[in-house]
Amino acid sequence: QVQLVESGGGLAQAGGSLRLSCRTSGRTFSSLSMGWFRRAPGKEREFVAAISGRGEVTYYADSVKGRFTISRDGAKNTVSLQMNNLTPEDTAVYYCAAASNPVLVRAIPSHWGQGTQVTVSS
Repeated sequence: QVQLVESGGGLAQAGGSLRLSCRTSGRTFSSLSMGWFRRAPGKEREFVAAISGRGEVTYYADSVKGRFTISRDGAKNTVSLQMNNLTPEDTAVYYCAAASNPVLVRAIPSHWGQGTQVTVSS
């Protein structure tokens, strides 16, 4: 069974940076496309970024393009989300997600982490 454990959330000031990580276990890491979603207070969960199994293709929501970078480390079975130039609108619980291909991971992931809080102050 695939398990996803996020880390790295916290508090940042507007214009600052945070890095989220998600460690994966239970399946060959390269067989999983990985993604990040977020849920802001009072809003529905939304897609943030995704990366294919071997890291050759990445996808981003328009709201984070140019500010966030998703990457993966096969040696550590970890996917990361580098978040720069943060704004208060980025405040949310961020969830790591996994699926068997990039289409599914962006739409209906099979596996979810427990979430990590990111709070950006103005």
